[in-house]
Amino acid sequence: MACLCPCPKQAVKSIFQRRAFGTLKTFPAPVREWVKWSHSYGFKLVQTRGFASLSSAEKRAHDETVNATKVDIEYPNPNDEEYREFTSGSGHGVFENEHNVKLSPLQKAIITVGSGLSAFLDPTRAENIATFGEISAGLVLDRLYKQMLDDPEGSRILYQKPRINSKTVDLEYLSKLPEGTLGWAYSEFLRKNNVTPDSRLQVRFIDDPELAYVMQRYREVHDLVHTVTGQPTNMLGEVLVKWIEGIQTGLPMCVTGGLFGATRLYPKQRQRYTNTHLKWALDVGFTSRPFLFIYYEERWEQPLEELRFHICPKLLSPPPSK
Repeated sequence: MACLCPCPKQAVKSIFQRRAFGTLKTFPAPVREWVKWSHSYGFKLVQTRGFASLSSAEKRAHDETVNATKVDIEYPNPNDEEYREFTSGSGHGVFENEHNVKLSPLQKAIITVGSGLSAFLDPTRAENIATFGEISAGLVLDRLYKQMLDDPEGSRILYQKPRINSKTVDLEYLSKLPEGTLGWAYSEFLRKNNVTPDSRLQVRFIDDPELAYVMQRYREVHDLVHTVTGQPTNMLGEVLVKWIEGIQTGLPMCVTGGLFGATRLYPKQRQRYTNTHLKWALDVGFTSRPFLFIYYEERWEQPLEELRFHICPKLLSPPPSK
């Protein structure tokens, strides 16, 4: 049966090779055949990295934007050996992992398979998707944590451990910000889609509180990723966001969502997906600054277009996904 989820062969290889998932030879035959079939669409993975393809004037404008948005705050060196102990026990940025449920290796294996199948068969079940995402994260979260420590803005997030929920974010204030700012756009996104910052489930199956926070942060900024990328919450928009998140984080939940989510697209959506939208998502995923490393709470008043340029200039012209 022909697969409905085409993607570039080289892109898939890059994801698994870069994110320590092994080569495609380790995957089942149907997946390998699907990758070979999808290559016939002829997409070419973006060859540039970062902003190498920008003109000199665009590079200067980008550097000025980055310098203007830096926050001059001193924090402990995130590479110090005592950093993890300091952040977890000092009262600064403590993540209360009160919902943690400890599982044996056998229980994790059983739940991984069960939740994975359930999430694939019924992608509307948020609990199944969340459970699969947590248990399958494995060593990926540890790598993400170390990458955030090496990033100035990411390390501030880990130090302070901000939360995005109705208790920590003043949505009324955001709604009154000037039109076109990040805060205003985020509040509009929540209003139009009838969701709240409290819609994201609490992390339960990750024992390490530092890694559990990374996963919780990923969930809580997901709606902000939709806001910044300009993608709606329909299936096409979700698939594009999952591609971007999967490339940047390597989380199995995101990778599988991008790979197989397109099987549920309507014919017209599938046509746009194969013609333009997938290539745009791949370009953004491979060339943008990681969305997880953005301290959104420090940027509510920042113009959205300015933030988009800071993350990736391609975000200035997102494809319509409605």
